[in-house]
Amino acid sequence: MTRRLPLRARLALLTAVAVALAVAACAVTGWVLTRDQLYGQLDRSLRSAPMGPPSSQWMALQVCSQEPVAGRRNPFGASQVVKADGGHCAVEGSQYVLTVTPADVEVARGVRTEALHDGTTADGTPMRILTRPMREADGAAVSIALPLDQVEGPLGTLALLLLLVSALGVLGAATAGLLIARAALRPVDELTGVVEHIARTEDLDTPIPAEGADEIARLSRSFNTMTAALAGARERQQQLIADAGHELRTPLTSLRTNIDLLLRSEETGRALPPADRRRLLVSVKAQMLELSSLVGDLLELARPDEREPARESVALHEVVGRAVERARLRGPGLRVEADAEPWFVLGDPPSLERAVVNLLDNAVKFSPPDGSVEVRLKGGELTVRDHGPGIPADELPHVFERFWRSPSARSLPGSGLGLSIVARVVEESGGEVSLEPADGGGVLARVRLPGSPVRGSDAP
Repeated sequence: MTRRLPLRARLALLTAVAVALAVAACAVTGWVLTRDQLYGQLDRSLRSAPMGPPSSQWMALQVCSQEPVAGRRNPFGASQVVKADGGHCAVEGSQYVLTVTPADVEVARGVRTEALHDGTTADGTPMRILTRPMREADGAAVSIALPLDQVEGPLGTLALLLLLVSALGVLGAATAGLLIARAALRPVDELTGVVEHIARTEDLDTPIPAEGADEIARLSRSFNTMTAALAGARERQQQLIADAGHELRTPLTSLRTNIDLLLRSEETGRALPPADRRRLLVSVKAQMLELSSLVGDLLELARPDEREPARESVALHEVVGRAVERARLRGPGLRVEADAEPWFVLGDPPSLERAVVNLLDNAVKFSPPDGSVEVRLKGGELTVRDHGPGIPADELPHVFERFWRSPSARSLPGSGLGLSIVARVVEESGGEVSLEPADGGGVLARVRLPGSPVRGSDAP
């Protein structure tokens, strides 16, 4: 039921319940202690009182009257002699006739030395009774008693007062709890208002006030961090869309132009020379391949980062061998030298092959027509070295950014996504990748992947 209440009401209710329990415990404890004190005082009065004039006790024992004996008023409420057989005789001046209990009889028989207990008179009046052996005669005891109303009356009044005070305390606690909850939750209300505004307007740049070092301030800073991350993700998404649109526009425009030329030649009946027609078709095919590569790269980069990639044992040296063969086909005039030692890693096979192919494609693209590319895999480190123009030092920090392309490479085919995919795949496999200037010119790419030269024992 409490889950359906607002947080403010729940805090006030819990505060009131806690205070009610505390007040009730204090009230009950106070009442019990007071009761013990009053009963102790009453018992001390009974113990310190004389048991009555011996002559009166002896006379009561002799006469053994069943009715109170008229005469001098006894200072105690009742006083009577109890015989060993359970009979009893009122002492002179006694106001009440006490009900004899087995404990009183045991005192008269000498089994017990004393009996102190609650009891009643013959007409049911509650009494506190003390019974002791009668010194003047064996087989008899004397009981004296005081009415319990002098204890029960104050206790009843005290209980009523404690109940009223407890009720007022609980009511005050509930009111104070509501006020405290309202004051304590004011920062939460402000935070809720700002978050609702962000959700309604999608304005992720709206800052959430975060003052102090309490839990609310920590929550506010966490929300600010989250909105900053969301704003960054949205900005990257918008940038990705803009860059993708820019990269797609060039091949699509060229593709549409070439197709328009082919269609116009068919519609007008003026056939293009075979060489021109073939050149157009080759261009269309190249642009289609470029589009397919770009779409594939975009799909790879669009894969959510939080998705757990497939991880299985991959023979990296075999992946390198297949990538080298593809590189030789794409650069028929180049010398692609490969030296790969066995190395097994944990990762996603298609992604790893795509990363290695991208590295070699990058080297082939920037190599001179009669140049060479050296590929080495040794001790878990894959190196790809080309003899191209190299990368300026100020451009090295940007080579793994999406859609980034060196000014000198913008005239070459490519989307600027290849090295981004390499960095992502290597990171998912627990490795590292870097590019650095090579001695004598060109670029040296290094990829370090944890693994083992024996299948089955590779481990990051």
